[in-house]
Amino acid sequence: MKTLQHFIGGRAVAGTGGRFGDVFDPATGAVTAKVPLASPAEVEAAIASAQAAFPAWAATSAAKRAQVLFRFRDLVVKDMDTLARLVSSEHGKTIADAKGSITRGLEVIEFACGIPHLLKGEYSAQAASGVDVFSLRQPLGVCAGITPFNFPAMVPLWMFPVAIACGNTFILKPSEKDPSTSLRLAELIGEAGLPDGVLNVVMGDKDAVELLLADARVPAISFVGSTAIGRHIYASGAAHGKRVQALCGAKNHLLVMPDADMDQVADALMGAAYGSAGERCMAVSVAVAVGDETADEVVRRLEPKIRALKVGPYGNTEADMGPVITRDSLERIKGYVAAGLKDGAKLVVDGRDLSVAGHERGFFLGGCLFDYVTPAMSIYTDEIFGPVLAVVRVADYETALGLVNDHQYGNGAAIFTRDGDAARDFVARAQAGMVGVNVPIPVPVAYHSFGGWKQSLFGDLHIYGPDGVKFYTKQKAVTARWPSGIRAGAQFHFKSGAEH
Repeated sequence: MKTLQHFIGGRAVAGTGGRFGDVFDPATGAVTAKVPLASPAEVEAAIASAQAAFPAWAATSAAKRAQVLFRFRDLVVKDMDTLARLVSSEHGKTIADAKGSITRGLEVIEFACGIPHLLKGEYSAQAASGVDVFSLRQPLGVCAGITPFNFPAMVPLWMFPVAIACGNTFILKPSEKDPSTSLRLAELIGEAGLPDGVLNVVMGDKDAVELLLADARVPAISFVGSTAIGRHIYASGAAHGKRVQALCGAKNHLLVMPDADMDQVADALMGAAYGSAGERCMAVSVAVAVGDETADEVVRRLEPKIRALKVGPYGNTEADMGPVITRDSLERIKGYVAAGLKDGAKLVVDGRDLSVAGHERGFFLGGCLFDYVTPAMSIYTDEIFGPVLAVVRVADYETALGLVNDHQYGNGAAIFTRDGDAARDFVARAQAGMVGVNVPIPVPVAYHSFGGWKQSLFGDLHIYGPDGVKFYTKQKAVTARWPSGIRAGAQFHFKSGAEH
């Protein structure tokens, strides 16, 4: 069994704090590695390393920083198979799914390669007589990222390439459940020429997070994870004077109108609800069917498809879905299924008794489908984070839209329809940060920004894209006048440009 290490100052550093966590292979249930949980001294070493590296990196030209990212992008592409195996072996998702998630991370690296253009400011010549005004975007310093287990490559790649491109240094605290991918990414960007100390990876749990939140040398924290933890990180970070972006929980609705293409709906719901075993913040977990006939048709089409899902370990290239991340997750999801039955929902497909031959101790669960779900049930209100889809029946479009808008979460929402009026109205009125029209998982491309509304986001700026550049930089406005033989005398009041 291997023991993982931290990555501090450009090299692997053994954990010396004496506390370790277990890393599992979700397909077998076996412990495959020990991960060190950082001590205060190890967190201090990472912060000090990043702080020491910051002045030189911030002074490096944007073009040279982009060159490092171009090389890093090429190394990630070449290392795709290795990275995907790391993701799958510790998370459980299929190799194809792992590669897809890494590709979405690659798109953000490619966006960050354009940093010389993205950092361009504005300029106003002769704003007043002999006065020019221009703006700059400058790096913050030592930034930190706290990333979740469900995307151990993609979400870190949503953070540190943009932060580093902007001239910051970075401390990554990955999930202790599947940490190996982050170490490999750190090695690759080091091979690309990133100076030592610019990117550091600290393994750990909430103790490491609290130290990062409290340290005045870390002015910005990025987080992706549950709402309860995100709310705490936002409140604690803000109390310590930091800027925080905390992307949190979700309960994404897909509205099915009576005129929708039902073949398209069924395929969309299968991929969006059961891909990655439902362990995605943008997974569709609620299908809102407008009219009983629509609901009957959705359920009729989904039931055989769910029963036919191929569930297996990541090494099985025919598998549609792998296991969930831990046994605790498995039992929690099963508990929600039991609660749905107790609350009166109809369990059309029950995946709780699934057993995968040769992997009986793995954390496997088949797809589950509920019908006749109501907004009072916990399977509707809570983020289950598993392969469980709830069908809610409503009489009309306005009621369906009301469900989206009344829910505490507002990460994503989608509508499937052929009616342009309905689609346009939904786009305008849906209270969610990301909206799809005949697209079930409306994750924006890398040159837009990702983020939700309501309890799905704490902070003002979304992640990656233009908002990412704004988050990892601070704007400075400069007003300049050069001697030109004009003496205006002392001025005791503000003057507009027209007065000069």
